[in-house]
Amino acid sequence: MPAKSEAQRSREIKRYGLYVGGKWVDAEPGRLIPVVNPYTGEVWAEIAEASAAQVNMAVTAARRAFDDPGWRQMKPSWRGRLMWKFGEMLEKNADELARLETMCNGKVIRETRAQMGSFSSWFYYFGGLADKIQGEVVPVEMEGIFTYTLREPLGVVAVVAPWNSPLLISVYSLAPAIAAGNTVVLKPSSFAPVSVLRFASLFEEAGFPPGVVNVVTGSGSTAGDALVGHPVVAKVAFTGGTSSGKSVASRAADHLVPTTLELGGKSPNIVFDDADLAHAVDGIVAGIFSAAGQSCVAGSRALVQEGVYEDVVSRLVDRTSRLKLGDPLDEETEVGPLASKDQLTKVSSYIELGKKEGVLLWGGGRPESPALRRGFFVQPTVFKTDNRSRIAREEVFGPVLSLITFQNEDEAVQIANDTEFGLAAGIWTRDLGRAHRVARALQAGTVWINTYRTISYSVPFGGYKQSGYGRENGMDAMREFLQTKSVWVQHTGSMRDPFAMRS
Repeated sequence: MPAKSEAQRSREIKRYGLYVGGKWVDAEPGRLIPVVNPYTGEVWAEIAEASAAQVNMAVTAARRAFDDPGWRQMKPSWRGRLMWKFGEMLEKNADELARLETMCNGKVIRETRAQMGSFSSWFYYFGGLADKIQGEVVPVEMEGIFTYTLREPLGVVAVVAPWNSPLLISVYSLAPAIAAGNTVVLKPSSFAPVSVLRFASLFEEAGFPPGVVNVVTGSGSTAGDALVGHPVVAKVAFTGGTSSGKSVASRAADHLVPTTLELGGKSPNIVFDDADLAHAVDGIVAGIFSAAGQSCVAGSRALVQEGVYEDVVSRLVDRTSRLKLGDPLDEETEVGPLASKDQLTKVSSYIELGKKEGVLLWGGGRPESPALRRGFFVQPTVFKTDNRSRIAREEVFGPVLSLITFQNEDEAVQIANDTEFGLAAGIWTRDLGRAHRVARALQAGTVWINTYRTISYSVPFGGYKQSGYGRENGMDAMREFLQTKSVWVQHTGSMRDPFAMRS
């Protein structure tokens, strides 16, 4: 088959604009960013690099929608019905969204399809909460005074999503934000924006007023900075690296805007000597090699009790050696490519560092198959090391596992907590008392016992320490997007001394 001409390739590249106020807005001249398929290494789409003026247009559209009586005075139960309608549309479009996301970031289709199939549940759950936002009557010991509180939306919410799970993480913030009555401007990563753009267009199809959900694309230094620093934005929800999160929080603080930050992790997966080892090894594999290790909750440190270490290593190396790398759109593929060339360079450098710091047990390079060389693949890699090594302390964000031994429960907890991060942790044991005891001792926002990478719309999720603050999912997420107003009513008598505060 003859090679395609440049003109043919150009015609095949899809171009996406911004989604603002229910309409598509073209990129300004010369402001396009290529989107690369990480499996083929080829450009397949182009997106707009939004200017500050275009970001302002999106925020203005969101504020206009927030102030419009059509949204502001909509009955909460009707808002919930719209969210249910949207959930139904997500189910119908799940396959398309899954393929678009896989083409953007290389995550295997079996995972993106499962994620897309579950998104509707977030909208059903939060849609059901839309008419259950309640204040309370607060008793005060003052004669003739009645007090109560109201819970009200904030206004325009900026949601900044990463490239590893752009839709899933967008939904974490977007669903409770609009259920609470806010409007949203969403900025996905420029590496993986296309599924988010298609997702946003479904809101108007579902009947949401124009401007309730908007999408601007572009780099963090341009579109992201303009959005986070916009004076009309009332809340920022950011997911990404810890250093970027600090910058976002600082930028938002210029306008005293509150933030929710879900940041990095170096999560321990702890295997005790009484664990079901077959189950535990599957949990280790799921924790670090699913999504090619590009997950904030990746169990990148496997802490294994000395008595079962050799058995775990044997099982783990055997299981890792049989993982199928390949086309992420192939249902049989278990590990896809890294999301970008930059990420490949970063992860490869950590692997070379690991060879100096620890003992390489498996992997450690690029796949030998010529079919995989054009994509951004690295082998699933296992090192034996200690908790002082850089690969055990820094977030690699790739399929690189640090195996660390421990002698007893106290040492396991000490090693697990000896990190600046605190996003997640796993515990593998048959001892129920130990499981709960260790769960309490671990400094992490999520602890999984005899499972890993399990999530639900109803269970709060967020980090300790440098892994961020605020919570996504569950009722805690609704509170992130509401503010409290206290109302005082004097219903008898008259004011006392007007120059003395009553308390």
